[in-house]
Amino acid sequence: MNEQTQSAVPAWYWIAAVLALLFECLGCYLYLAEVMMTDAQIAALPIDQGAMLAARPAIYYAAFAIAVWVGLAGTVFLLMRRKLAEPLLLASLVGVIAQFGIAVLTPAMSQVTPDSAYTLPIVIGVICYGIYMLSRTARKRSWLR
Repeated sequence: MNEQTQSAVPAWYWIAAVLALLFECLGCYLYLAEVMMTDAQIAALPIDQGAMLAARPAIYYAAFAIAVWVGLAGTVFLLMRRKLAEPLLLASLVGVIAQFGIAVLTPAMSQVTPDSAYTLPIVIGVICYGIYMLSRTARKRSWLR
């Protein structure tokens, strides 16, 4: 039965799971790059980008950390074909929504963020939703153990 279940997982699942893992790794890299910036590095940024970084509250970074690190764990479990992937990827999606919700709802952030800067968060949210739906589909099709 295990051999039958293994062969039932299509190749596109593995491709999507590896791409999801790479996407989450990129998110983790960007998180680390942002939180490890020194004051001198922030001062060297264009004034609008520096203002956006300075306006971010600690809760923004907490949501950012949950989104990327829990998402990374979720994609690892997706590759391991474990059911734990689905709730982890849901938590990551909630983290993404919270992170970008904070950006919109925090007056100090929304005042210094241009409207054009909201396109990327929407794309990120859609991708995270797609990764979560991949885990949900995999669970429903019994690809996860």
